[in-house]
Amino acid sequence: MVFDGIILSFIVGFLRKGNMKALAQLKLTWGWIFPLLLVVELTVFSLQNGHKTLGEISGYIYILVYILGLLFLIMNRKNPGFTLIFIGVFLNFIVMALNGGRMPVSLEAASILEPGYLDVLKEELYAKHTALIDSTNLGFLGDIIPITKPYPRTQIISIGDIIMNIGAFLFIQYLMVKHPAAKRQKASLSMKGGEAK
Repeated sequence: MVFDGIILSFIVGFLRKGNMKALAQLKLTWGWIFPLLLVVELTVFSLQNGHKTLGEISGYIYILVYILGLLFLIMNRKNPGFTLIFIGVFLNFIVMALNGGRMPVSLEAASILEPGYLDVLKEELYAKHTALIDSTNLGFLGDIIPITKPYPRTQIISIGDIIMNIGAFLFIQYLMVKHPAAKRQKASLSMKGGEAK
């Protein structure tokens, strides 16, 4: 869902006649850590079912990834939208930390997905997810919101995902439309257009 929100943000930014000039000048503290955390998470996801030891500790790895991600957001909190991104990530982190490092998924909501997903969710490790049951802590913060047609991609999201996407949307809109570098680019293009008339 996060990637969907980012793509939508760029589309809206271009519709608002924004540009990506500010992205080239973007400097974030610990900016290198995001791609590193993504690689770690994808690696664990790919290998955890084939390696027993990795599967047993993967929950702790996901928690560590979230903690480092939260530190990254705190250090860059002055950026527009980052406070909301932090809140969204924190809500996901809390429910995962209280449930063994896994995001609880509502089986009822998951009924919109492929039938095999429910079986895997109940019987095996599936990425960083686990079935939401009666003993789940703070289950309402888990993946309980189903999204299906007319949305092009069927999926289940959490309250934290929604808040995180709103924050990412605001940040990208700022970069593409309101950032000083974006405004200079728009002004330059406007002046060129005026000279051509």
